Amino acid sequence: MSNIYDDIYEQEDYYWGFVPSPTCYKVLQILPPTKHLRLLDLGCGEGRNAVFFARNGYDVTAFDLADAGVEKTKKLADKSGVNVNVFKANINEYRLADKFDIIFSVGSLHYIPQEVREDIFTNYKDHTEENGLHMLSVFVKKPFIEPAPEGEKNSHKWISGELLTYYHDWMIEYSTEEIFDCMSSGIPHKHATNRVLARKTIGLKTK
Repeated sequence: MSNIYDDIYEQEDYYWGFVPSPTCYKVLQILPPTKHLRLLDLGCGEGRNAVFFARNGYDVTAFDLADAGVEKTKKLADKSGVNVNVFKANINEYRLADKFDIIFSVGSLHYIPQEVREDIFTNYKDHTEENGLHMLSVFVKKPFIEPAPEGEKNSHKWISGELLTYYHDWMIEYSTEEIFDCMSSGIPHKHATNRVLARKTIGLKTK
């Protein structure tokens, strides 16, 4: 599977810039690294969020499908004086073997087709430590919003509230739907996105 960012990330400039997603600050607020915390960034792009977390004291692992994205993440981490364990992986094929305290994603879940979502989210949840967090964002389809001009062929439809269904058994710390303006392609357009921050809590045992 390839995507439009294979070529975009080959450019010297950082397409997404260096300012972290606002959702990074949600994680920092809810679960600050007052102890050793392992964080996984799914689809890290050029590394702006992964490096932000590493600079703030998290033990960061990240992956992306684009080779150039992986290399730019390494370069940004080196320049920032932090370590990010970053590697190439396909989000639809890669499954976790180790546990993390935090799983984070912005702009990558729309690559997951419907038929593998249950399997993938079960894997992510099973490999999250007790009281760990998932901070995830996904684009959702709205009839009044035109498709993004990039015309990604590997993008799959999500609907409002769908992301929440995978966390019916977790504590929902934060959930929102937002419509925002975007200029990523140089053409003004809008996105609708669902953001969910969920905490893994263990139920009370009864006699």
